[in-house]
Amino acid sequence: MSDILVVDDEIGIRELLSEILRDEGHSVRLAENGDQARRERSRARPDLVLLDIWMPDTDGITLLKEWARGGQLTMPVVMMSGHATIDTAVESTKLGASDFLEKPIALQKLLSTVGRALRRAETAPIPELSLDSLGRSALMGELKQRLAQLRAMRGAVLLVAEAGCRIDLCAQYLRAPNTPWVCVEDSRGFAASPLELAASANDGVLYVPDLAQLSRAEQKGLALALARADRHRARVVIGSQPPLSELVAAGHAEPRLLDAAPVTLQVPPLREHREDVPELANLLLTRVVEAKESPARSFDTAALNALRNYDWPGNLLQLEQVVRSLAVTALGADISAQDVARLIAQNDPVASAAAAPPPAPNPAAGLNFDAPLREARDAFEKSYLEHHIALEGGNMSRVAEKVGLERTHLYRKIKQLGIRTRRSED
Repeated sequence: MSDILVVDDEIGIRELLSEILRDEGHSVRLAENGDQARRERSRARPDLVLLDIWMPDTDGITLLKEWARGGQLTMPVVMMSGHATIDTAVESTKLGASDFLEKPIALQKLLSTVGRALRRAETAPIPELSLDSLGRSALMGELKQRLAQLRAMRGAVLLVAEAGCRIDLCAQYLRAPNTPWVCVEDSRGFAASPLELAASANDGVLYVPDLAQLSRAEQKGLALALARADRHRARVVIGSQPPLSELVAAGHAEPRLLDAAPVTLQVPPLREHREDVPELANLLLTRVVEAKESPARSFDTAALNALRNYDWPGNLLQLEQVVRSLAVTALGADISAQDVARLIAQNDPVASAAAAPPPAPNPAAGLNFDAPLREARDAFEKSYLEHHIALEGGNMSRVAEKVGLERTHLYRKIKQLGIRTRRSED
């Protein structure tokens, strides 16, 4: 029995599709708009989504983009519309939809399309992570903007980052859709046939994961590939921990690589945008659960705070490994801060203290109960808001949702109470 989510603003269509699919033995969930569809997707991954394109609050194409960007497009989605053009159908397919149904939907067409989509889903791997799903902080937004600018240009790019930053996701971001992606896993090819490697990435990206791992002969071949890449309209993207100039100065890199003058872009370590860690951890945990690598799990608030407080010397790769281990080894459905501290202590005993949960603040502590009511209320509200701002890592959208205030009202209240936030300190 498959779990199918039907998203359509017309009650008649929802009920008809529900009746047909339930008669076929499927479990059916219904959503009449984008908000309900988001909630149902977050609650549990369906095996298939039938998604209407035209809805009053959020159109289906926008919702499809949202799921793809947030790493939640891990199930087949069949788009439905009675007014769509061929261009719309093509666009939805490019964005990740598995098929398209035109309304009014014929019974046999519906059943054959649903059956085909479910069969494909059984063998389809969960899509890889993408840079779009890895955080919404200002720092990550700037990184994506810089990469988007580079994507519109030609020329080699050197991505400088600490170990574990998953710069391959940045390199993928530089690749145009449906173009070659050649990751050089065996660097001996640069010494033997560098021009063939450049040609293999014709119109696409030739990705070199770690410059320091190349021998001097291989680096000379890379320099030749860089010089000839334009002939094949190929972009060479190179990863490195130290900048190229430092490697050359230390005698660890071929000086002629400097002649290629690759554009250098620094990729920030995870500790510099730690406000993204809770959302990242939830995304990674969802992927582990949906890949059926562990039972259903969730992080409690203290666990997410512990993950955010840790410095992550191994960056995103280390976070992925920790989340997977937590999912597999936790004893309960809720992963606690103690689980996080235990796992981090296994590899980093000194840092485990940083991952331990801070004591829960008592909003009444330090309040003067002899003060006038207005002063006491302001003092409580300041303590209350500072507590939730810290819990959410300064993410004002989540704070506003948590405390039940409109964002504009929240900002006015923060200013009125003299609360210092990361935004006000910048």
